[in-house]
Amino acid sequence: MAPNLKPEERARDLIDEQLTRAGWFVCDRKDIELFNHQGVAVREVIMATEHGRADYLLYVDRQIVGVIEAKPVGTTLSGVQWQSAMYAEGLPETYRDGAVLKDDRLPFVYEASGTETQFTSGFDPYPRARKIFNFQEPATLARFIRDSVNDPNAPTWPGKVLSMPSFDHYSLRPAQRASIAALEHSLSSGTHSRSLVQMATGAGKTRMAVTEAYRLLKYGGFNRVLFLVDRNNLGDQTLREFRDFTTPDDGRKFSELYNVDKLTSAGLAQSSSVVISTIQRVFAGLRGMEIPEDDDPQIDGYVPPAPVTVEYSAAMPPETFDLVIVDECHRSIYGLWRGVVEYFDAHVVGLTATPTKQTLGFFQQNLVSEYTYAESVADGVNVDFEVYRIQTEITKKGATIEAGTIVPKMDRRTRQQRWETLDEDFDYTGSELDRAVTSKAQIRLVLETFRDRLYSEIFPGRSVVPKTLIFAKDDNHAEEIVLMAREVFGKGNDFAAKITYNAKDPKALLQKFRNSPDLRIVVTV
Repeated sequence: MAPNLKPEERARDLIDEQLTRAGWFVCDRKDIELFNHQGVAVREVIMATEHGRADYLLYVDRQIVGVIEAKPVGTTLSGVQWQSAMYAEGLPETYRDGAVLKDDRLPFVYEASGTETQFTSGFDPYPRARKIFNFQEPATLARFIRDSVNDPNAPTWPGKVLSMPSFDHYSLRPAQRASIAALEHSLSSGTHSRSLVQMATGAGKTRMAVTEAYRLLKYGGFNRVLFLVDRNNLGDQTLREFRDFTTPDDGRKFSELYNVDKLTSAGLAQSSSVVISTIQRVFAGLRGMEIPEDDDPQIDGYVPPAPVTVEYSAAMPPETFDLVIVDECHRSIYGLWRGVVEYFDAHVVGLTATPTKQTLGFFQQNLVSEYTYAESVADGVNVDFEVYRIQTEITKKGATIEAGTIVPKMDRRTRQQRWETLDEDFDYTGSELDRAVTSKAQIRLVLETFRDRLYSEIFPGRSVVPKTLIFAKDDNHAEEIVLMAREVFGKGNDFAAKITYNAKDPKALLQKFRNSPDLRIVVTV
């Protein structure tokens, strides 16, 4: 960009760049080439009398379809919508035979400053400007136009969701049925761009989400769904849920009607109706990185040091998805990764069992459905739990290692151990246990207490160690627990295992944990 540009000139340069990267040919009127490009943005076109000069007139497939009102960087755009509306309504008569019109005006209207872009579709039942990350590709507007021809009464999803068919014949639990009804009411009301569903763990959130994705793809005018999972191995479970889902209308499997895939490349997103991914993998795809099918700690375990900044991706443009479902959304969508979700021009649905204040804030306080754990137990959907607390003295109060004590110190990255003598007393709190300090004696005491009371107090009457999942604080802590569990129970390697991203084949280990009679304890983080 040239230096010392006026604000208007700087905005035009930015807008030209954004249009070009979305696949538009940007030109002056004298250089117009309608036959060599699907999308052409023509600068400075004079409209009908008293309708001014449009900053950009948009052609798709040689038809005029929209206008852009350009303003200097920093301009608040809602105040200039009267100008863009004037251009949309003011197409000269000589141009009208070669234009797509809705209610006698051009259907696609933009306001842009180079740093902000707003878009209004005249095909929506109540046309309303919304902020978008970048101009859509010409092919996207061409699809919108085809949809308006195929269904002129409700060409876009905001119109289609106003008349969704009944789902009374679907096999659903009452809470799932209520959540679907609430979601569709939220979508049809048009009052929020995000919807949050609270449903207890084990109550069927994923099955409800699969059912709703099916309805919105089949009846609601949605084109493509992104399903975000908290961890990559949960993506396999979600993939099975989609592929095993028998559609209630004609009995075919979901995957017979719609392609469902895990995200392994940015291009794959364009060929699937449902894409399953972690937010880290979507970010990698937006950056043009290769995305391996198997777990990759460099991607799946990546925690950015600051909120991520997202750049436009031609392989995965913002209109790639029009519905984003975020599972366990209390953990992943706000804060560091918020920019990834907000990149897409999509309605966002959050699923969580435990919403936080930040979650409710992100979802515009639009909690459409609540089904608590207590309700799920009362309904017989979940089984209640009991808490058996094993607490040691240093768990509560911490401890002091006296000066002169020879202690092992381990490099957490290489796990190389060396011995040092403490020069002064070392105090640590209970919260620092198993992070700054590891007490093998404390780990042994907890496991021995669990072993000794397992058959008398915790599970009276049992004689076999039940399948037990232990959550550790990090990978090194998990390693110590696995080794100690084998010792405490006097068993071999097959008795206890660690399943984390660093495991060689976590999927095979999970399968073994389900089916093997020998593997009784699994430790994860």
